[in-house]
Formats: sequence, C-alpha cells, structure tokens
Amino acid sequence: MPVERRRRARTYEPDRTWGALTAQVGHLRSAVSALTGERLQRESGLPGWDVRTLVAHVVRQTVVLPRYVAEAVPAGKGQLTDLDTWAVSTAGIADRLDATTKEAAAAMGDPAEAMAAAAEELAGCRERALRTDLVVPDVFGGMRALDFTVTRLVELVVHSDDLARATGVDVPLDRHAVAAVVRLLADALATKAPGNSVEVRVPPYAAVQCVEGPRHTRGTPPNVVETDPLTWIRLATGRTTWAREVDAATVSASGERADLDAYLPVLG
Repeated sequence: MPVERRRRARTYEPDRTWGALTAQVGHLRSAVSALTGERLQRESGLPGWDVRTLVAHVVRQTVVLPRYVAEAVPAGKGQLTDLDTWAVSTAGIADRLDATTKEAAAAMGDPAEAMAAAAEELAGCRERALRTDLVVPDVFGGMRALDFTVTRLVELVVHSDDLARATGVDVPLDRHAVAAVVRLLADALATKAPGNSVEVRVPPYAAVQCVEGPRHTRGTPPNVVETDPLTWIRLATGRTTWAREVDAATVSASGERADLDAYLPVLG
C-alpha cells in the first residue's frame, strides 16, 4: 500500500528522463564491453555477487522496462505504487532477486553482447515508457509507466557506481540521471522519517526537511545535513555508512538532531 505523504509528489520531465536513461545505458554498454575475464570474476561489493552477476542484474533491470511497458494497461481508479513506496519497499524482494539474478548470470552468454542486446531492446519502448496514463505490472502493485522508468535510473546509476568501484573501469554518470536519483532518494527519506526538524541538502539537486521535532520556519535551520550527490546516493543505498562519511568530512551535520544514521539506508 502506498505510504502516506503530506507533501506534493515530485514530477519528472519525460524527455529528460528518457535522455538520462539512454545515456546511462550507453555508458554501461561501453563499460561492460571493456571488461576482461579477470574483472568479471572480481567481487562486486554486493554480498555473494561477482562482477558477472552484477552485469546480469544490470541487463535484467534494463530489459524489464520494455517488457513491462509492453504489458501496460490504461490507468484505472485504483491506488498505485508511488516512487516513495517503491524506494522503501525493495528489501522485500531481496532474496527472490538474489536467486533469480544468479540464475540469469549462469545462463548469460557474453556479457558485452547481453548488455548491447538490452540497450537495443530498450530503444523501442520510448513512447510507452514515458506515459502517465498507463500502468505497468510491478511486484509492489501497479505503477505508472513513467514512474517505473524513473526507478530504472536508480538501478542504473547505483550499479554503474558499483561496477566502477569493483573493476576500476570508468563508468560516467549522466548528470540528469544523478539529479533524478538524488531527488528520489531524498524524497523517500522525507517519507521514511517525516517531520521538519532537519534539513537535508544535496546541492545542486535537492533539499528536503525530515525527522520529527520542532518545525523550522525562517532563517537558518538549526539542524542541517549537507553532502555531495554521489555520497548521498551511496548512503541512501547502503554502500557506505553515516559514521564513515562523517569521519571523512564528506557529510557535514550541524545541530543536535542532525544524525541520519537511524534512517539509513533509505532504499530497502
């Protein structure tokens, strides 16, 4: 069931979303083509997955879009899964996802060919993928096609960073894709920890208020957290910890309530 929200839902511009998605898929396609056998066998940084398994997951998260939107139906009056609900619910399918991804990795042929085929399959679904009047099937319930397309940005940006760190191969991050992912994860934090006592800033893309406590109305907020986009994405998806980033000074936190450790990761 969609989570209760008191703020206005953010919207994502369709053409910019598609441009960001195809750009990021292109970066992944180039990166995967550069992977050697040794690199594919390295640990991915994700529990129990080598890099080959990570690539299989990226391929699946790409091709699921054209396959889901092909089955999309006109939106009715029922309640739909929104982006915040999707973000805070993904842990519920973790075990199933792990098993099916390992099966896909075992069945996958050449990873570069698989990623290239996924990119080509994606190219044909633009019109349906950007519609808000179509609902795609989803493990959490129906989801508007455009919203589901935005979730693909989260998958591809996060796993592009995973792939780069695991292999040393350069995987550029499209700035519009990063902006969308930062905003989605910041909004999900505000849903997971509702309130107005802490302002979280991820310049230049997002600023949200969260955490119960005294409401800030004017002037400088008494509790402020600020970090850069990539650190925020890694924190929100469990790739790093609050304590590590505070110690490294990649996160600044001022005020007695400016501690997000209890609310991280957001995705899950």
